[in-house]
Amino acid sequence: MVEPSAKRRLLFGLNTFGDVASEAGRLLDDAGSVRLLVEEAQVAESVGLDVFSVGEHYRDGQVDSATPVVLAAAAQATSTIRLGTSVTVLSTQDPVRLYQEFATVDAISEGRTEMVLGRASATESFALFGFDIAEYEALFEEKLDLFLRLMREERVTWSGRYRPALADVRLHPRMPAGGIPAWIGIGGSPDSVLRAARNGLPMMMAIIGGKPERFAGHAELYVRALEQFGHAELPIGQHSLGFIADTDEEARDMHWRHWEPVVTQLSRERGFYPPTRERYLQELSEGALYVGGPETVARKIARIVRINHLSRFDLKYDLRHLPRQAREDSIRLFGERVVPRVRELLEDGDDTWEPTDREVARITADGGPARASS
Repeated sequence: MVEPSAKRRLLFGLNTFGDVASEAGRLLDDAGSVRLLVEEAQVAESVGLDVFSVGEHYRDGQVDSATPVVLAAAAQATSTIRLGTSVTVLSTQDPVRLYQEFATVDAISEGRTEMVLGRASATESFALFGFDIAEYEALFEEKLDLFLRLMREERVTWSGRYRPALADVRLHPRMPAGGIPAWIGIGGSPDSVLRAARNGLPMMMAIIGGKPERFAGHAELYVRALEQFGHAELPIGQHSLGFIADTDEEARDMHWRHWEPVVTQLSRERGFYPPTRERYLQELSEGALYVGGPETVARKIARIVRINHLSRFDLKYDLRHLPRQAREDSIRLFGERVVPRVRELLEDGDDTWEPTDREVARITADGGPARASS
């Protein structure tokens, strides 16, 4: 089994999907929810977190549809934290415009910008922008090719199926040479793992359900594929959902009240099982929800860092209608208590449980959870 690189500092980030919060029993309006994201980026920086990332969704109750604008505002309100995307739905974006937007954000932030590129599990953008969901795979492949060429080459001549050709184009404003850091988001497909390795891009695993150990095989495959494609070692990250409060009971009860209606709605839309309290508690104890007091969450993260060969762990901290103060408290606990404790556990080698190679093989043979971002 691969081990975390001793050469690379473990990074910790926050992810938001722009979920609308509540305050004093009332929902914030969309404008207030957008401003809250910028404030939370400031909180994340103040507690020493490494990255603050914003998603891209087009649904009622989420306000992250104009991600580069939010990141530009966050760049002006912060000075050290890296600013990225939880996922950029590349399939329904114009790579030329995307390059220009993120080159601008990177300039405003003085080089603190990065991206996670994915195919999306929430597919509202396909109909909204006039793309055929049946071309899900082909759209992503073509647009990834163009976007990487725009970042890596000074001038680009290109033609494809889904946008007009380019002839000796040099875009402005310029990104730094080689572009900004870009990850490939994967949600369970080995093809996505190989795509990340083939293109020499870091891999971000979106693990939102089921046992996160199932992705240990993906990490193994990625490391082997990087070597076969002739690339140096690159980071592996994990994005998962969670919430932290002072005690396990407080975190569990608060999170369940807001998690249950969201997942109930998604189960109706996507045809999977409706949530039950029993399944929820199983996700807390064995699955991909990182919910609890600081010690519980820290031990669970430390364990999965080793198993999944992680260089970075991102926590999606927001949840629709979760109280504003609870969100802030969770961010502060994550940065001030969980992250230092994870580092301590890993340094001491006390991460509770380390599976054998045979156990990893058995776990990964079970398959992975449903596609998340790739």
